[in-house]
Amino acid sequence: MAIRIAADKDQPSATIEIPLENPLPDYDLRQLEQPTPRDVDAILVSQGFRDLVDDARGVLMDLLAHPPHQANSPEHAKLDFTHSAPLPLELTQLTGAICPGGDESYRPGLWIVLRDPHAKPGTSLPQATQERIAAIVAQLVRRLQLD
Repeated sequence: MAIRIAADKDQPSATIEIPLENPLPDYDLRQLEQPTPRDVDAILVSQGFRDLVDDARGVLMDLLAHPPHQANSPEHAKLDFTHSAPLPLELTQLTGAICPGGDESYRPGLWIVLRDPHAKPGTSLPQATQERIAAIVAQLVRRLQLD
């Protein structure tokens, strides 16, 4: 799967593009590869795709609240049992995307923007945060069975 994660330059955020490569019969998304972007638009407004976005939002919010364990992560060195600490990342955008495929075709996908609300404005995300985002995205793809 050609997931693209890009940390935004001089911003404490990252964009994630997850193209849908396999049919998702549970969401009534069967024919994903389309010849034009306009044909993908019809998929993005379908009830099945909206249900997928809703499910993705729920899973992503759970993963942001309870990130997957990462070995050697500094966040796990300081455990907070009070549950008073704010979420380390926030979801700023989750929507449909038109993703270029092979051979001049297009397919629907998910477009996600995550931001670190505690970072200093004008700074990029540290490598550890980028690795945490990659782990969260991998779990999201696995839980939604997008791979």
